Amino acid sequence: MRDQFRTFGRFLTSNSRWLAGGVLLTFFSSVGQTFFIASFAGVIRLDFDLSHGDFGLIYMLATLASAATLILIGRVLDEVPVVNVAVVLIVLLAGASLMLASANSVAVLLLSIYLLRLLGQGMMSHTAMVAMGRWFVLERGRAVSVTTIGHQIGEGLLPLFIVAMLGWVGWRSTWMMAAAVLIVVALPLSYVCLSMPRTPSQQDRDNQETGRQWTRAEVLRDVPFWAVCTGVLAPAFIGTSVFFHQVHLSELKSWPASVVAGAFTIMAITSVSVGLVTGQLIDRFSARQLLPFFLLPLSLGCAVLATGTHPLTMALFMFLLGGSYGVSSAVFGAIWPELYGTRHLGAVRAVVSAAMVFASALGPGLTGWLIDRQFGFETQLLVMSAYCLITMVVLFRVCSTLRLRLQLA
Repeated sequence: MRDQFRTFGRFLTSNSRWLAGGVLLTFFSSVGQTFFIASFAGVIRLDFDLSHGDFGLIYMLATLASAATLILIGRVLDEVPVVNVAVVLIVLLAGASLMLASANSVAVLLLSIYLLRLLGQGMMSHTAMVAMGRWFVLERGRAVSVTTIGHQIGEGLLPLFIVAMLGWVGWRSTWMMAAAVLIVVALPLSYVCLSMPRTPSQQDRDNQETGRQWTRAEVLRDVPFWAVCTGVLAPAFIGTSVFFHQVHLSELKSWPASVVAGAFTIMAITSVSVGLVTGQLIDRFSARQLLPFFLLPLSLGCAVLATGTHPLTMALFMFLLGGSYGVSSAVFGAIWPELYGTRHLGAVRAVVSAAMVFASALGPGLTGWLIDRQFGFETQLLVMSAYCLITMVVLFRVCSTLRLRLQLA
């Protein structure tokens, strides 16, 4: 155990620049993540006189459009240096934040959410994962698990900060502050960290070129790819549905808003801890062998949240969700280059990122529509729990198929 800590410490020290750049991208992608935008759901619906279903539909349309766009532009990372892409994304994301802060019509609201989702959740997260997948090979699991910490830091710290800012300066000024932080803090730090690409060692390069380098067209014809994507959809759909309807959930359970906001910290701590352990396991056993297991805590969490009423229920749900997120974020960051190579990783992973964005779009829209039609959110959570169990069984079969294929390659 002590040797493992020393090895991990040396890994962090020798790669701190690039890992810090990845963490910066994932952290500042928070501005376009569902948990961030949904924290403003109540005041935005009030300002624009929208129902749960209305705002859910707007959010779904904007996110679906961002998913379609992501497929088209995600491959830019196969041609353009990471630092150039990151700089442009941060500047545009700041502009989208200012657009939302000044929105005075539903049309502008829709456009600004589309840009936030595309640039934040979509491209900034995509850029970080492609960079780690390409720059690291033998220690890819560790690199991905460290990089995803940025997501968890954002989810753990920002909801409580937003609650405080809403009471102090209002929602529009909070978005203006977000834009300022992106330009003043995120832009220079990301440039410094990412301006020098990491050069893999000779051993890394030898491993990187081993095996078939799949094109995106070939991947899209691969049946196991779509089977794995059924697992990708579950955390994105369920997590964003709960985050988006956190205000409704608080009202449903008669909990103060601080109960949900405070539980994000539990999810973040759990996700970071589990993710770091998973990264070590990936480097030892491979991502595909860990693939089926991430859905079990998510299934249990949905059942707990559906049936529980005590405020601690939310903490338990976030603990289980954090465990699922920790495993899935590391596994899905590492499995695509492991299965399909790195030469066309930007194009391949753009499809996966778009699928995740699609699921995060469908979740709030569909669940909001069902809520408006008196199909209770708690009942929906039970259906999500069953979906996770069924998908987990499918992934065990897929894992066996992938193992045999790679043995025969």
